[in-house]
Amino acid sequence: MHPGIHARQRPNKIAFMQSDGKASVTYAELNRQSNQTAHWLFNFGLRVRDGVAILLDNDLRFLTIAWAAQRSGLYYTPISTLFQAQEIRYIIDNSDARVLFTKQSILERTQVELPKGLKVITLDEGPHTEWSSAIADYSGEDRPDACEGAEMIYSSGTTGQPKGVRFDLALSPPGSVSPLIEKRIKMHQVSEHTCYLSTAPLYHSAPLRYNLMVSRLGGTSIIMLKFDAETALALIEAHRITHSQWVPTMFNRLLALPESTRKRYDTTSLQYAIHAAAPCPISVKNAMIDWWGPILFEYYSGTESNGSTAITSVEALSHPGSVGRAFHGTLKILDDDFTELPAGEVGTVYFAEGTTFSYHKDPVKTRAATSPQGWTTLGDVGLIDREGYLYLKDRKSFMIISGGVNIYPQEIEDCLIDHEAVIDAAVFGIPDAEFGEAVKAVIELKPEHPRYADPTLVDELIRHCRERLSHVKCPKSIDITPALPRHPTGKLYKSKLRDPYWADRSSSII
Repeated sequence: MHPGIHARQRPNKIAFMQSDGKASVTYAELNRQSNQTAHWLFNFGLRVRDGVAILLDNDLRFLTIAWAAQRSGLYYTPISTLFQAQEIRYIIDNSDARVLFTKQSILERTQVELPKGLKVITLDEGPHTEWSSAIADYSGEDRPDACEGAEMIYSSGTTGQPKGVRFDLALSPPGSVSPLIEKRIKMHQVSEHTCYLSTAPLYHSAPLRYNLMVSRLGGTSIIMLKFDAETALALIEAHRITHSQWVPTMFNRLLALPESTRKRYDTTSLQYAIHAAAPCPISVKNAMIDWWGPILFEYYSGTESNGSTAITSVEALSHPGSVGRAFHGTLKILDDDFTELPAGEVGTVYFAEGTTFSYHKDPVKTRAATSPQGWTTLGDVGLIDREGYLYLKDRKSFMIISGGVNIYPQEIEDCLIDHEAVIDAAVFGIPDAEFGEAVKAVIELKPEHPRYADPTLVDELIRHCRERLSHVKCPKSIDITPALPRHPTGKLYKSKLRDPYWADRSSSII
């Protein structure tokens, strides 16, 4: 399971293609250029367990550089191009990166102050060393000491400083994969026949890992430069896409397309529409299954890979709202005293017997994510039913306490999205003199919805909630915004909406 094998067996096969068709990389090119980059890194002085950083958009060379580090026993850290200068500098410093791969245009836009001693390699013209020139004179053959490295990905920083997730490196021979990757390959039937549509930024953990997994198996990835709903449908038809990965907001955008547009494209080649990263409302999931058939496969996991659950479409229809049963690690639900809770009771979700990780240079946060039993958590709250299916309630830090009652925003957000006018929703607590916190909602309406300026719509939405939920859970007020602050990977920057209300208070999202 390594692109070098496919370079020998099928050198002219496309490994990665840009969605507009203007650029592609064959397996022969991927193998040669990643080896050349690996030789350059060694010549520069890097050795196993050293680190590099990648600050790039969805340029195909991103994946070639990632493979260079992966086959060199290095840690490689992707950095979001949406981060501000301070965040970028923090990750470069914290990750101990010795080389940064980026573009001069990105450096100019972000105005990040780079640390002294950092070697900068750019993919475009500028004062720094240019990548293709730097590697041109190096061998395209494997290094004799080649071994597997690993990604070291930072959380997207929606709440506080980003956390770097670091795994121990076994320095295994090229082609070796972790038990979790082996399970995913089998579960999603990834092979040389896979044609994968990559819809999200490559600096995010899921698309980066999945693209590398596809190229391990000899498949082809079509990389979208930026997500657009109709363009995604056109790509599925044009390339006979078999596998794709989505987040619920993308499903919302697909379902918001006119029916005539949705019917225009042939999506029957799709075998696996994989989704994760954020909760998917039941109504949205059911609508996608009605449209595409029982090919939706959801999983729950995190950058930490400490454990994972999965659920098929058939299971989802009989267990609505569940994110599935554990296939990596063992699920545990604990109360605030770290006592294990029985089926049906809500508590913090932990995994036992999963993957060991640590937050780089942050033992305090590592300990905070670990129970006395040695089990680890991503900070989510949920329950397990008697059949072992996990139902998430929300992040523990997003829980609202109103009048002593614990309220989880996800259920309310799902209810709002069920309304015909709403395409996205965020619910959070704001200060309330009587109850401590009051439920607040901010919504995004469907494009060009005829009632966008209707002053009675907010009252209708509150009634919509009160008809379906306990009144204590329903929003006391609702604001309408042109667009919610979401990361391209679907993660909601809820703190940007919530924090202004608590500016002079002690409450904050961790």
